[in-house]
Amino acid sequence: MLRFLSRFPLPLLHALGAALGWLAFLASPSYRRRFLANARQAGLAFGAVRGAVAHAGRMVAELPRLWFGAPPPWRWDDGGCIARAYAAGRGILFLTPHLGGFEMSPQALAADYGPAHGPMTILYRPARQPWLARTMAQARGRPHLLAVPTTLAGVRQMLRALRRGEAVGLLPDQVPPEGLGLWAPFFGREAYSMTLAARLAQQSGAAVLLAWSERLPRGQGFVVHVQERAAPLPADLPLAVAALNADMEQLIRRCPAQYLWGYARYKAPRAAPHTTGEIAA
Repeated sequence: MLRFLSRFPLPLLHALGAALGWLAFLASPSYRRRFLANARQAGLAFGAVRGAVAHAGRMVAELPRLWFGAPPPWRWDDGGCIARAYAAGRGILFLTPHLGGFEMSPQALAADYGPAHGPMTILYRPARQPWLARTMAQARGRPHLLAVPTTLAGVRQMLRALRRGEAVGLLPDQVPPEGLGLWAPFFGREAYSMTLAARLAQQSGAAVLLAWSERLPRGQGFVVHVQERAAPLPADLPLAVAALNADMEQLIRRCPAQYLWGYARYKAPRAAPHTTGEIAA
């Protein structure tokens, strides 16, 4: 079914996804309450995030195309910061929230920069269903794109990639397992936040770039926005985590209509799997 849907044109997938997004919003009171509560926590009225209802559905509907189909068109809005970061030779840590087409960003970077600078390594949480886990691993294995699971071995692969001067990517606004994060402000409320992104940057000395893929109207493709941090990341871990949360807030406020407001950002962390732990060289 996923491969069949991957042949659909992106405008059609996005149209179907928009309908799916509104159906989920209207049919699920718990999802709707969480969506609206998260937006209120950020100080946003429904009018400012109304578009995010449809974009949540578009995110789901575009996955078959992004995983198995012909790549959709994209263009860059980065002001040359990617080239500067690669030229520095310290590795690049790309951070993006659940905003826009976040599955698109690593594919675009791998396609345009992978041949000259090596693969991009991304971290993903394997699905609990074996068939879906196999599908996700296969779908994300594009040329110059290496997907590693959220295990200690996967984290070590990311650190080694950074030390080789390559790029890695993370979504730091997801809730990590218990023991692998700390509580830090996110839109004015304490949220359990991952420490992995800050520790990777501190231990590798990599350049930290903030990225997100804006979904263009009528299925025209994506614009991948990339920017440098305004200041060096603090050496203190709690301060660094809080600073990265603030970075994610800043990106989300640029386009609140494409953020995944229905994500349970403030939930309590689940128990940590025994395969994760501290970074080791």
